[in-house]
Amino acid sequence: MPPPDLALKDLVVITGLSGAGKSTAMAAFEDEGYFCVDNLPPEMITTLVDLFTHSGSKVEKAAVVSDPRAGSYFAGLAELLDGLRDQALPCRVLFLDASDETLQTRYKETRRRHPLAPRGSVAEGIARERELLAPMRERADVIIDSGGLSAAQLRRRLADELFPSPTPGGLSITFESFGFKYGPVRDTDLMFDVRFLPNPHYDPALRPHTGLDAAVVAAVNEGGALEEFYAKLNPLLDYLLAQYLAEGKAHLLVGIGCTGGRHRSVAIAEGLAARYRDTPAYQVEVVHRDIEKPH
Repeated sequence: MPPPDLALKDLVVITGLSGAGKSTAMAAFEDEGYFCVDNLPPEMITTLVDLFTHSGSKVEKAAVVSDPRAGSYFAGLAELLDGLRDQALPCRVLFLDASDETLQTRYKETRRRHPLAPRGSVAEGIARERELLAPMRERADVIIDSGGLSAAQLRRRLADELFPSPTPGGLSITFESFGFKYGPVRDTDLMFDVRFLPNPHYDPALRPHTGLDAAVVAAVNEGGALEEFYAKLNPLLDYLLAQYLAEGKAHLLVGIGCTGGRHRSVAIAEGLAARYRDTPAYQVEVVHRDIEKPH
């Protein structure tokens, strides 16, 4: 355990493959109140730690990105981390990974050259980087494969793995609507398929609207279908959320899917969020992944 008077309570070293999401991770840590530094050579990490552990420092949480962009300096990072841990400093390592295919696709989309192969192929750069990063991957406390994850999904994954609940002893819940035609939401804890409910898409007057509109919600509730669904779903969620809270889970992602992700799933995600938003133990967020997709 670190000394009880140590100001620095959490140092996260972010590393991993170029193109795997380190910039997104850094932004997420900044939003969590971490003091963040990008592309820091290992020797500078030691200087930064000395500064943060000095008497009078007010920095309790810090995150630094260090990777092979540091050139020959990067070789000392693994040894440096071993030294920090030997001193019982509160240090964690986050390693961001992705398949070679995913990384090559991302580089192709951005038309950037790989930093380790400025005159060669992206594949050569990735292979070289994996070799250099192998010691860090072995030392990682958390490894996240960002393949197939959007920036928002990666941020939620980081929250699940690395951040405490925004409310001590509470549960952060995200209700995310989506359309199955665009693929399911990744990494959901709970998922509900609501395609059995009346579909406003087939009403030309309602098709341009979304589940945020009262007329669409009323159409989904044709014949009391939505009320009957809530009568079954709400008691189940009341039970499950309480159990997750008691277990100490910090973040929960609930996916609500319909065909296109514009009408039924949006209405229900909003309805569920409204039901739990005023519960003090829950921090509720709503995300509509496909609401802007073509209809």
